[in-house]
Amino acid sequence: MSSVRIGKLDEIEEGGHRIVAIDKFEVGVFRHSGKVVAWENRCPHADGPVCQGKIFNRVEEVIDEAKKHVALRFGDERHIVCPWHGWEFNLDTGLHPGDPYMKLKRVPVEVRDGEIFVEVPNRR
Repeated sequence: MSSVRIGKLDEIEEGGHRIVAIDKFEVGVFRHSGKVVAWENRCPHADGPVCQGKIFNRVEEVIDEAKKHVALRFGDERHIVCPWHGWEFNLDTGLHPGDPYMKLKRVPVEVRDGEIFVEVPNRR
């Protein structure tokens, strides 16, 4: 693994993100809730560019006591939605809400002295 400088922390606003190509490896770096997380820009469903998707609060279904649909609402979890097929993943954990075996690949990320660094596979 190699540590690669992505840029300055203040270049990505709160709630924003940046996608960076390092040779053939692409990583999405997200800044939200006071944290920085990074994911490989590859959806586990069909290898789509997941980090290019929209980010929004998870849509939850409200069910009454009789197990009937009442409404839809936005929850607190932030999700990223793959633009190819609509698969969504928790921005903090990378997990798909319905299938714990489907998850994004985390990329180690660190902020040092106001600079963002990610660990990427060694380039050949």
